[in-house]
Amino acid sequence: MSIKKLLFAFIVITLASASLQAAKLRVGVEGAYPPFSWKEPDGTLKGFDIDIAYEVCKRLNRECVLIEQEWDGMIPALLAKKFDTIIASMSITAERKKKIDFTIKYYNTPAGVVAKENAGFARSNEGLKGKRIGVQRATTHQCSAEKLFPDAELVLYATQEEVFQDLAVGRLDAQISDSLQAVEGFLKQDMGKGFAFLGDMIDDKECQGIGAGFAVRKNNAILRDSLSTAIKAIRADGTYKKINDKYFEIDIYGG
Repeated sequence: MSIKKLLFAFIVITLASASLQAAKLRVGVEGAYPPFSWKEPDGTLKGFDIDIAYEVCKRLNRECVLIEQEWDGMIPALLAKKFDTIIASMSITAERKKKIDFTIKYYNTPAGVVAKENAGFARSNEGLKGKRIGVQRATTHQCSAEKLFPDAELVLYATQEEVFQDLAVGRLDAQISDSLQAVEGFLKQDMGKGFAFLGDMIDDKECQGIGAGFAVRKNNAILRDSLSTAIKAIRADGTYKKINDKYFEIDIYGG
């Protein structure tokens, strides 16, 4: 084969490979935050976030490649180009937007404090002074705990499931998490019997943000806007509702 033919073949293979790569959308997911994402015994990823990811990829005519990542390494992994976007119930906050960009929200639910029923203390800094409060590390809930309850003893965990487990066995006095996740992942479960929300939901937009969105790297407006358009499309045609109703009794998109 001549050099020209070899060069032509190399170019064709390179272009084909680049085209195949472009057809894939690498999505960072946690897989440890039920009912939004969890892993079945056979390794299959399930949950609201997972279903939304697959549906959005379908609208973009992209192959969804799910890449698991521990929560506190999620943003560094995105910046290191381990994946193209994150769908992991990541709240859109001003602090995070200093490093990354977000689509429009795909859901918005408030945070809440959970403790034993009739705990004997109030949901205030004075009431929680010296109490052990569990939160997942590097979350908006850690931000709110540090801001609202500075005199409490904050205990940080790698996953929300670990927080619930330690609350159930009495290693914690209270915990802060997404309210819906607290209901579905704890209060409705056997280990959550005897527990309840402590006070009202947390209204703290500075820490909690304005809803969860897909995260992308800055200067990637094309992907960001394409994902936002896909979110709007599944909301408009009823697909979002079908996915929502599969997991929740209320519309979690929020106001």
